[in-house]
Amino acid sequence: MSNLGGALNTGLERCAVVFEPADPPRLSTVAFHGAELPAERSPHRLVVTRPDGTAHEVAALRLPIGDAVPLLSRARRAAHADPAAAFWGAAVVLALHLVARGRVRPAVTDGDFDAWRLGPLDADDARRVRALADAMPATARAVPLPGRDPLELVDAEPHLRAFLDAVADTMPRGAAAVHAAGAPAFASPEPQRVPHLRDWADQGVRISLRIEGAESLRAVVQVHSLADPAAVVDAADLWAGADRRARADTVVGIRRAARAFPPLERLLDLPVPDEVALLDSDVAHLLRDGAVRLAAAGVDVHWPKDLVRDLSAKAVLGDTGDRPAFFGPGSLTAVNWQLALGGDPLTPEELDRLAEAHRPVVRLRDRWVLVDPELARKARERDLKPVTAIDALGAALTGVTEVDGEQVEVAATGWLDDLRARLALLDTEPVAQPPALRATLRDYQLRGLRWLDRMTSLGLGGCLADDMGLGKTVTLIALHLHRAAGPTLVVCPASLLGNWQREIERFAPGVPVRRYHGPGREVAHEGFVLTTYGTMRLDADRLAEVDWDLVVADEAQHVKNPASDTAKALRRIPATARVALTGTPVENTLTELWAVLDWTTPGLLGDLPRFKARWVKAVEVDRDHAAAARFAALIRPFLLRRRKSDPGVAPELPPKTETDRPVALTHEQAALYEAVVRELMAEVAEADGMARRGRIVKLLTALKQVCNHPAQYLAAVGRESGGAAGRESGTAAGPVLAGRSGKLELLDELLDAILAEGGAVLVFTQYVAMARLIARHLSARGVATQLLHGGTPVAAREEMVRRFQDGGAPVFLLSLKAAGTGLNLTRADHVVHYDRWWNPAVEDQATDRAHRIGQTRPVQVHRLIAEGTVEDRIARMLRAKRDLADAVLTRGEAALTELTDDELADLVELRSGT
Repeated sequence: MSNLGGALNTGLERCAVVFEPADPPRLSTVAFHGAELPAERSPHRLVVTRPDGTAHEVAALRLPIGDAVPLLSRARRAAHADPAAAFWGAAVVLALHLVARGRVRPAVTDGDFDAWRLGPLDADDARRVRALADAMPATARAVPLPGRDPLELVDAEPHLRAFLDAVADTMPRGAAAVHAAGAPAFASPEPQRVPHLRDWADQGVRISLRIEGAESLRAVVQVHSLADPAAVVDAADLWAGADRRARADTVVGIRRAARAFPPLERLLDLPVPDEVALLDSDVAHLLRDGAVRLAAAGVDVHWPKDLVRDLSAKAVLGDTGDRPAFFGPGSLTAVNWQLALGGDPLTPEELDRLAEAHRPVVRLRDRWVLVDPELARKARERDLKPVTAIDALGAALTGVTEVDGEQVEVAATGWLDDLRARLALLDTEPVAQPPALRATLRDYQLRGLRWLDRMTSLGLGGCLADDMGLGKTVTLIALHLHRAAGPTLVVCPASLLGNWQREIERFAPGVPVRRYHGPGREVAHEGFVLTTYGTMRLDADRLAEVDWDLVVADEAQHVKNPASDTAKALRRIPATARVALTGTPVENTLTELWAVLDWTTPGLLGDLPRFKARWVKAVEVDRDHAAAARFAALIRPFLLRRRKSDPGVAPELPPKTETDRPVALTHEQAALYEAVVRELMAEVAEADGMARRGRIVKLLTALKQVCNHPAQYLAAVGRESGGAAGRESGTAAGPVLAGRSGKLELLDELLDAILAEGGAVLVFTQYVAMARLIARHLSARGVATQLLHGGTPVAAREEMVRRFQDGGAPVFLLSLKAAGTGLNLTRADHVVHYDRWWNPAVEDQATDRAHRIGQTRPVQVHRLIAEGTVEDRIARMLRAKRDLADAVLTRGEAALTELTDDELADLVELRSGT
């Protein structure tokens, strides 16, 4: 094909592709067919088989395989490539990779033509071929071949092997081919008939190296028959015979091996290339990377059985002295290399002998030991840079540490090994329930107390991450009573101050408890001191002057942003031990978990850049299961997580039923929805960068408001335009609400049924404006309600909770962000999510206001979803994927700002019948 660039511009990579093998392979062709193929470039007709088994004739462009290789290679990465084109592109890359590694050999085809085929393949190569064959799309092999049923698909792996051989056979031929055959055959660009070489080609060989000797080593060349893998002879014996072809092929193999391991070039200067003496530098090279490079070239290396090769190294941490203070200035611990032979550590004298040796073969314990030069260096440089005690503990827990950028195995000794063992046995040492506690701890709560006691007594903090409603508060009160060591500072959201005070007065009567909040606040130096995150941020320096025994961060996800002023202020308050309480240690990403654990146990996970480089990339991006297992081992002692569904945890808790309730938009909502899509999608298309992201968030917000109620959206538009445009007409009390929103109508139906049965309900919305509209609408219907949002004063919040729990108002409207955590609202047996918060963890926290310890009735959860809208599509995504790595869950609306215009239009389009 004369103009490959022009062909590419016709979009050939978008066409379907079939491979048509030929004999000889270099004359094979590749046929492109499909809607993207211009008529002027499709002179051929091709009969292909559809995946459903039917055959049909299509226009096609046939190219010699040599011309098709660059087109297919490009299709492998083309954004809109046909699956068949992308598959053959991947096959091209595999073939070229094997050719580049020298995995080719001469062969004679069934038609007696000379050809180059791929081989010999090692086990890894064979697995790659099989895996690629398993991925072959039906359209890539749906082509009838002569002598086959027109509707029969060809076998995938033989078809792929034929293609790989065809690509190999198109590669340039050089002097090596002439030398191998002793004739111009296999070197000519044109196919030649060579029936007289069939036996020679079928008797191809490969070589391996047998290392002999002890103090002095030599490499002996072994020759293996490809036709009979069991047939092996030394090169010296081969040269003593008359098989000229096998000798020539062996020379080719030696030349190929010498490219991977240059010391073998000395063999080519010998009249009989049978063996070569290895210098010490040669052995060091072979140990360092030579053997690996030879294996990649298909040459195995066999070491003497009596030459010991199991010398290993570990980094040893800790010593026999006292455990250092984890967070003090003297927290460094020694690190050095420990070398072992067969798992048995070397003695200091043996290490000295190894360090003094300058040869790769050393006599140890009456045996010759093969020593990697890197291991010898470690014997000479045993003392490494000391690390902090907390870093040493992290290495001991994961089993690996980093030395000079390399991950190495570690061995813990002394205090470090003892501490690791104690951490592994946290739940086995008994801790009795404090006598002063006026409650009976459940078994899992008592285990939590034991865990907290052990972690805090060791000077290590921890995160108690039980599900919402499992009694973290009473467990922490029990810890305070058990320690009896000094004051405890509790930092929590404002809505939880009353709950903490009531729980302390109930379960620990007589223990002083004071709120540090509001005007005229004074710090107490005994018992419990309760404060809010906002007050703590303002008075961190004043609070830091107190000798706190415990500092507790309740709903610790409030400090998940380590760069926030609140998180920085919390870190300035010292304590004997720190405890985080949260039902959602990870709402979105592992960085949030870092923020919590780096406060409870500073330095455990390293600084944030190091944490992202070592753990976030490996676990969240690369999906490295081994790294995830090491990370779990590292954090397991510092984070206790129990779920309501775990065996033996809260068996008395009644069931929870969750239901998605789709509703149709009214005609007004549908018209508004489509108008918003048209207007704001046009704005998105005209913007870029941060401005585009802002317009996408504006679009999504507007659509959710329309789905809630037209009045919410139109009021927002009115506010945005200064109060004039978009303002609705209505009564003096506000716009008419009834009959305009499918969600509001369904809410009325649900509330009528719930209240008729004597139930109580929590209604969550992320918009305070929508909550106010619902409150006004229900009040007009005579339904008793109350509304809690971020601006509700603390005292009013506590009175609302009391009133609801006492049955004074059966409908409790709540702002999701202000009331989604901490509150005990077990009077409710129904929860309604009026609009979706696009993170299930946040919704689950809100639901747990009702579904928690103390609830005696089954809880029904209703999620209202506008059919055919963006809400519908997001709901399906949340049902299908609740994994943290899923983009919508990890970054919510922020992830959607990265969508292309086409993807965004598909997401927000209003559809019927869905």
